[in-house]
Amino acid sequence: MIFFRNTMTTCTFILLVLLTACSDPASNNGKVNPPGPVDLSEQNLQRAMELTDNAISSHFTGDGMAMARYYNPYTGTRSDEKGSIWMYTSAIEAVNAILGALESQKDHGNTKLYDANFSKYLTLLYKLYDNTGYYQGTFTLTSYTQTKEWSVYGVNRGGSKGSAQVGGVENVYDDQMWFIRELLNAYKMTGNNEYLQKAEYLTDYVLDGWDATRDSNGAEHGGITWGPGYVTKHSCSNGPLVSSLVWLHELYKDKSDEVTYRYIDAADKQTRKTSQVKKSDYYLDFSKRIYAWQKSQLLRSDGVYDDMRGGCSPGSIETETINGIVYRKGGNCQDRVGPAITYNSGSMLSGAADLYRVTNDITYLDDAKKLSDASFKYFAKLGLTKPDYYTYDISGFNNWFNGVLMRAYVDVHPSYGTVSDYIDSFQKNLDYGYKNFAYKGFLPTNLLVGWSRDNGNNNTEGMFNFAFAAEYALLARYELEK
Repeated sequence: MIFFRNTMTTCTFILLVLLTACSDPASNNGKVNPPGPVDLSEQNLQRAMELTDNAISSHFTGDGMAMARYYNPYTGTRSDEKGSIWMYTSAIEAVNAILGALESQKDHGNTKLYDANFSKYLTLLYKLYDNTGYYQGTFTLTSYTQTKEWSVYGVNRGGSKGSAQVGGVENVYDDQMWFIRELLNAYKMTGNNEYLQKAEYLTDYVLDGWDATRDSNGAEHGGITWGPGYVTKHSCSNGPLVSSLVWLHELYKDKSDEVTYRYIDAADKQTRKTSQVKKSDYYLDFSKRIYAWQKSQLLRSDGVYDDMRGGCSPGSIETETINGIVYRKGGNCQDRVGPAITYNSGSMLSGAADLYRVTNDITYLDDAKKLSDASFKYFAKLGLTKPDYYTYDISGFNNWFNGVLMRAYVDVHPSYGTVSDYIDSFQKNLDYGYKNFAYKGFLPTNLLVGWSRDNGNNNTEGMFNFAFAAEYALLARYELEK
């Protein structure tokens, strides 16, 4: 009995040693095996939901979901300053990204995660959309081809739905473009036609800002100004629309729906004309024209995109009367102005990926490959902040801008696998920030450095919180579908 008991003890000890060796990180030369694609995808998604839930509860108040621009998780204080429509849209972006990741989880067999969360975020999506009404207002605009009353979204929140100031410089076209993108994402996710109708209405509005006037050779001046109250033409008010136009083309590709196309006669360079064209053709044609304008006007010799065209003539908004009707004068902007910013290159990279996907035109693929490599070389700095990690500029609004570039790499990945290394740099930075600095469901502005020792200096931008969440959700989907 004693011998048998000792034998069992020895065997048990050996078994425990073997089991420990199998599970001990030291038995793998000190390395822990990273999670597999499915595990990493779910981890990314769980973190996206955690970040979003905390940002919603901390930045938003009341039934109207007023958004505080800043929140400090260390002091629990919100700023009195409200977020702009652009910042507000970042919350919709995060929710859409989560819904997409949940759909992907479901498609790959994880119905439990989908069933537990999808309806919750679907409800939140509509609530956010409904309360964009606080940024909505109405004004009359004289453009290059018509005068029309529009109901659009102002930069600043109004006191009640529909009361926002939207005239002149109070609204900008790029804000409408980012909202269009998320409306189309919401439509693709839900099938709710209300999202599609709003997206198309706003698309008509921003295309009304396209400079359709003709130069001496009869060619369009082209380009969309930053807003109806500006003469400068920006990357941010052109590039972000390219992908949305491609998506609209795809939605109408097999349909006969038509749209009224307004343009200026190329022969006399004055007469305003209209024609009915198929929506699918109209949207694809405009996506190509906007892409071509930005590429010709703002692509730099180092392969990334500058910020805007300035030095415009006329230098302020002027009108002209043609056949008794007043129109806005067109303009030509001579100066290419920097700096290069991640989201300007990112929006054009996504546009190139989408245009290649629907046209198979190798030019767009070549553009995408060159821009992918050039943008990573220009914007990602290895070891600048921490060894083996890439640093991206986070000054100003760059934390959100950088997310646009990451999304673009994901968009181009099916056609250019090299970007997997670029995408991984974002995954590593997010994980480093989460593992080392996550506090009460928030990440610091600087993922590689962390929080300030002065608690009062730890205000976080709401749109950065949602940007990190959207990146995590997009990476969750990428891990399953790459």
